[in-house]
Amino acid sequence: MTEKKYLISFFLVLFLVYVSCAQSLNNTKHDGYRGIWFTLGQQSDDYEGDKYSGGLAFCFSHTLTPMAIYSPEVDKTFFVYGGTTEADDNHLLIMASFYDHAKHQVPRPTIVRDQLGVIDPHDNPSISIDEEGYVWVFIAGRGRNRPGQIFKATAPYSVEEFKEIISREQTYSQIWNLPGQGFLHLMTMYTAGRELYMETSEKGDDWTSQPDKDLQKLVGFGGHYQVSRLDESKQKVGSAFNYHPDGSVDKRTNVYYMETKDFGETWTNIHGEELSLPLDHRDNPALAVDFEAEGRLAYITKLLFDKDGNPVVLAVTSNGFAPGPENDPRKWEIIHWTGKEWETREITRSDHNYDMGSLYIDGDKWTLIGPALPGPQPYYTGGEVGRWISEDNGRNWEFGGPVTQNSERNHSYLRRPHNPKDPFFGMWADGDSKEFSISYIYFTNSSGSEVYRLPYNMEEDLQAPQLVHSK
Repeated sequence: MTEKKYLISFFLVLFLVYVSCAQSLNNTKHDGYRGIWFTLGQQSDDYEGDKYSGGLAFCFSHTLTPMAIYSPEVDKTFFVYGGTTEADDNHLLIMASFYDHAKHQVPRPTIVRDQLGVIDPHDNPSISIDEEGYVWVFIAGRGRNRPGQIFKATAPYSVEEFKEIISREQTYSQIWNLPGQGFLHLMTMYTAGRELYMETSEKGDDWTSQPDKDLQKLVGFGGHYQVSRLDESKQKVGSAFNYHPDGSVDKRTNVYYMETKDFGETWTNIHGEELSLPLDHRDNPALAVDFEAEGRLAYITKLLFDKDGNPVVLAVTSNGFAPGPENDPRKWEIIHWTGKEWETREITRSDHNYDMGSLYIDGDKWTLIGPALPGPQPYYTGGEVGRWISEDNGRNWEFGGPVTQNSERNHSYLRRPHNPKDPFFGMWADGDSKEFSISYIYFTNSSGSEVYRLPYNMEEDLQAPQLVHSK
């Protein structure tokens, strides 16, 4: 064997040993809830703030839905997030766990997949539970470079062990299980920028290995981010999305809306008019609000339905993508179909485009919980968490008080379970948005009167979350 071939073989063996060791973390228990810290590393020329950074474990990205689901059959909220190994590391681990409402405890979280040295939480997971109680984990890949995976638990209502179903190109999975029909999977493919696709599967055993060839393309005209929601009472799935002029994600604007009531066979606009797919032009029948005409960007965050089944979109709008005060005001706005027209109403304001929170609708009472209050790292991602309340279907809003106060690190990306139950009502991670730091994971009840932190280090197999704030 020549010296060159020997060296190649030697390094190949080292690589295989490394991969084998890394994969050995799959289906093992972690000894705590440790969030991953990440920065995109894009800073403004005029301001030191980052485009986004900080603790992005439990909640990034907003285009992954859902990340938690309450199961009444076992009285547990199952959730997934992006974890890491140690406090001084940002090695991404795809994690699954649950909160036991009856016992007020969490187990040691399970490592579904070790991402083999990846530090980017764009690979974070989403979750689904099928009709037989099996937990499914959909891992987002990154562009066309890193494949995503689909995993299924080996036992119902369990996160002890998972098996890989398929590895393929898929990004930003949004997965909804419709009783009696199966999975409706919305995803992004980087076929010509970020374009929106869809697939269905009755039992999850027939996913295509060539999604760019076999999936139905829904939208593609410059690039898009979407948020979606299942309205279980009406058995429909809605999708709200923006678009990227000239293919630039830094120019994201407008809000579009479409929905399906027949498991993806047809998609309609808000007027019930069937859409000709894929949508391939900026001006199309799904357009709800033309923010581009106002010279404003739109960062869509959440989609819900009101008591009558009408869509409500939560978005943060601003004058530009770069961080810093020059692009204020950054408005938290709802875009609501009243049954007659789209109405846009301001809730509050914050200091960063990625200050993203969650909306809750209970009849006429609507609640926003999110990091819109100034935090210890101003004009960086996140801040202090607060509550805003409307008693008249989102028309008028009042500040309901802070949820977090006097924090050391910004809180960011507050997410909600698909069907939340107290006290696991909203969850998020913290992190120093200016520099690498530890990242804790939190949840709050619906009134914001109690905030709990998941145990960073666990000494027992089951442990109660720590109450860090009560009022």
